[in-house]
Amino acid sequence: MGENSFRHFLDSYLDIWRNSSLSDMKRIISKDYKAREISAGEVIDFGYEQSIAGWEQGFDFVKREGNSWNLNEVSIIPLRQDEMMAILSATLVIDGKKLENVSYFFRHLKNKKMRIGH
Repeated sequence: MGENSFRHFLDSYLDIWRNSSLSDMKRIISKDYKAREISAGEVIDFGYEQSIAGWEQGFDFVKREGNSWNLNEVSIIPLRQDEMMAILSATLVIDGKKLENVSYFFRHLKNKKMRIGH
């Protein structure tokens, strides 16, 4: 994955997230997507359908309430020739104030049609 194509894809992904665009998020997440969430010590595994349902709820909340996302790149790690790991932090901004809790996301990006989660 060339640096320019990766950078373009990551910037597009972050714009989709910031704009809470569910249709665009569905387009870039692989149907084979698998994820793991750890919250309050509980491990939850989920796939594409559950992920899209989660994005839909989050995006609806942000749009309905007029809130926004504060997204930051923590690190970009090359894995293999056509694979990168993006570590991102996300915080909801409600009524102009950032929440105190921060979520970290580790995204595996593989150059197969530039999708999240292959």
